[in-house]
Amino acid sequence: MTILLGWSRAIDKLSEVVGRVAEYLVMLCCLISAGNAIIRYLFNVSSNGWLEIQWYLFAYVVVLGASHTLRKNGHVRVDLIYGSVSEHKRLWIDIIGIILFLLPVCIFLTWLCWPFFWLSFQQGEVSANAGGLIRWPVKLILVAGFGLLTLQGTSELIKRVAALSGRINIDVNYEKPLQ
Repeated sequence: MTILLGWSRAIDKLSEVVGRVAEYLVMLCCLISAGNAIIRYLFNVSSNGWLEIQWYLFAYVVVLGASHTLRKNGHVRVDLIYGSVSEHKRLWIDIIGIILFLLPVCIFLTWLCWPFFWLSFQQGEVSANAGGLIRWPVKLILVAGFGLLTLQGTSELIKRVAALSGRINIDVNYEKPLQ
């Protein structure tokens, strides 16, 4: 279990770093959006490439930020019973959810996205829009994002099993989003 917990810490660190990058990409997306609007209105110059890079960055933020959000226990849950059961039962709910849903879906989506990316990369696919960007980087981010989410799911599974065995303490409290 010690080796697995060490691996879990390494995955958590990777998710934290990627999450920090995603946070800065939000700022970059805002700057590009503002710059694009200023240039368009002041100089009457525009490019589809500027719009597409904003879309790409938004995709990067969402897909790369997913593993970081899972690490911080920030994903939305369907809270039918989770909030009213003991911590021990919450750990079991998390373990079952990770094993039955999160990991199989993430592994499948990683596998499914790879040929989608690879074909785009091999063909040098470019946006059909005038001045558009190459497409394979945004398709690669799907593979990377689901791969990272698979790794973080594995880390969360390790931590929950360790918490059940009393090796570590983790916070499984979930605060419902304010409506």
